[in-house]
Amino acid sequence: MPSHIYADRPAQPPEPGSVDALISQTRRLRGEVDAVRRDTVVDDDDARGRWQRALCDLAVHHLDDLGDHLDQLKQGLPPAPEALEVPQPAPEPGPEAQQSRVGSAEWNLLTDEVNWSDELYQIFGRAPESGALPLDELGSTLFAEDQPLLTTMVTDCLVDGRAIDGEFRIVRTDGCVRTLHMRGEPVLDADGCTASMWAVLRDVSELRRSERAVRESRDSLQRQRQIAQTEHRLAVELQEAVLPSWRGSLGFPQQRSTGALDLAAHYLPSATSALIGGDWYDALELPDGTSMLTVGDLTGHGVTATSGMAMMLGALRGMAMAGIAPGPLMGWLNQLLENSVQPALGSALCCRYDPASRTLSWAQAGHPAPLLFRGGTGRALLPPEGVLLGATSGAVYEQAEERLEPGDVLVLHTDGLSPRSIEFSRTDGVERLLALAPRFAGTRSAQDGLRLVVEEFGEGDREDDACVLVARVGS
Repeated sequence: MPSHIYADRPAQPPEPGSVDALISQTRRLRGEVDAVRRDTVVDDDDARGRWQRALCDLAVHHLDDLGDHLDQLKQGLPPAPEALEVPQPAPEPGPEAQQSRVGSAEWNLLTDEVNWSDELYQIFGRAPESGALPLDELGSTLFAEDQPLLTTMVTDCLVDGRAIDGEFRIVRTDGCVRTLHMRGEPVLDADGCTASMWAVLRDVSELRRSERAVRESRDSLQRQRQIAQTEHRLAVELQEAVLPSWRGSLGFPQQRSTGALDLAAHYLPSATSALIGGDWYDALELPDGTSMLTVGDLTGHGVTATSGMAMMLGALRGMAMAGIAPGPLMGWLNQLLENSVQPALGSALCCRYDPASRTLSWAQAGHPAPLLFRGGTGRALLPPEGVLLGATSGAVYEQAEERLEPGDVLVLHTDGLSPRSIEFSRTDGVERLLALAPRFAGTRSAQDGLRLVVEEFGEGDREDDACVLVARVGS
């Protein structure tokens, strides 16, 4: 304990009731934090959950330490009057009290006498009959790299009269490693010379472990955020490099005859996720004067899905330019996806349009059928047989044909267009699109039709991203 030289006036003990109230508040808060900690479900991939759990552990340790200090403060208070009249049984120590975390020591430099508290023996794992360690032997229990720190602190205290405040690690007699926080001061005699040194040593091993867990979880969470941001940027850049960026309607240069297509398309990002999916749209003028229209969706999100989408779209463009019809083309895409390094499933819709005969040939792989709007009404085309890409080996995809008329509007879309919520449980995306038929009748370009779709679906809380392609047959 500090020398009486440092006490220029007697300390005033706090009222017993105030300490009891603080102890009750601390125990109640400790219970609430511990309940939050137990309710925190953490798995190996949940960095945020691990961070929150570590923060709860740290808070519990701090509250345990506060409770220990308040208990010690209460033990030093004068007994309450009612306690003198009616003896109260001592409460049984709880699990946290089984192992003391604070002990004190005093080393007398004049007599070489050493006094340790019982708690300090427990902290060092040392039997009281073995005696307390002299100051010059205390360093033998420390890690080799921590011994210079203790030597410096003790020297500064004894020679220069500086207070001790530092941490070091010890190896107990049972081989257990503990981290101790030591605070102390020199005790001066009447002549102002150092007569002894006192110190309070606190076992902060669990506290430091909790702090490390918080720090590591925070760093892990930050790394995951950086990785997610990088992946999102790469996915966006890859998507922008692959998908056509149309400004206004697109008309194919070689298709100037009657029946030529006016095209417009748009990508609608998810409203609930920052991840980019594998949705695509594309239109391509082929060497024989026909054109290819396609939309599709590859499962997954992020760079993997976007790179898979780029692979599929590149293969689709190449096979379409080679003159492969939509049905066989879907079969080759299925085989490509089946043999890819990253297994995935995909839905796709591929159309081939001949402006000379205004004939649409198309095939689908588990994808919503094109919607045809004519004369103020709309309907979904009857889909030919076709399973999801990558679902089964050697799948055969049938092909259908539809004769279009001047002024017809085709809408191709992916299935993430509308949200999956209670609000739209009775009216899915297809029905909402078909309800726009009277308004499509008044459009004069594909861009006008696309604007109607975006106004209807663009602000919705979609769970997934989506693509829309609008094609209007010229008169």
